[in-house]
Amino acid sequence: MLALKEWSIVCKALEVGKQSILLRKGGILEYKKGFEVSQKIFLLYPTLEHQAWEYVQANYLQEFEFQKTNDVNIKETTNTISILARMEAIQEFDDDSVLAKLEKYHIWNEKYVRMRMKYNPNKPMNALLLRVYRLPESISVEVQPEWAGCKSWIDIELSKKYGKSHEDANELLNQSKPIIKDGDFRRIHDNFLEIWN
Repeated sequence: MLALKEWSIVCKALEVGKQSILLRKGGILEYKKGFEVSQKIFLLYPTLEHQAWEYVQANYLQEFEFQKTNDVNIKETTNTISILARMEAIQEFDDDSVLAKLEKYHIWNEKYVRMRMKYNPNKPMNALLLRVYRLPESISVEVQPEWAGCKSWIDIELSKKYGKSHEDANELLNQSKPIIKDGDFRRIHDNFLEIWN
């Protein structure tokens, strides 16, 4: 099953409902093509790669410090996945004035999002609106060498360990519980769409 690599602190923010969008341009290995989405439902794989305190909004710094010192789920040989996402909307943009309107939907600070905006300037930024779900039980995976490096997507073979139901994205989604309640998410969704009108 496909998994999107994301900072551990961002995965935690998604898991507790403090973040609902991702801003992506793709990793170094995707520089020519830019960021692409090939699957609407995917796991979120927490990583410590490139995670840095100076790129987090000030009101989340204390939580970042706690996460940094208590992140027992990420080890050299294993990692724990606890959330699944369904992409509800995606918007490409290259106007950095939009960044301020998106600020309340993520935990990154202005310095970081502007830096990401300037990276690979010929490619647009992607704003992904995610509906995040807590898996019925966390999945422990053995870290594979090919998952390392600046790439967005990794393919995780789950069926050998957990059975075919874990390879069926829709079935796994149906077994999972949404983090944000329906009415609250509908408002976030509507507000997200209004930004682009």
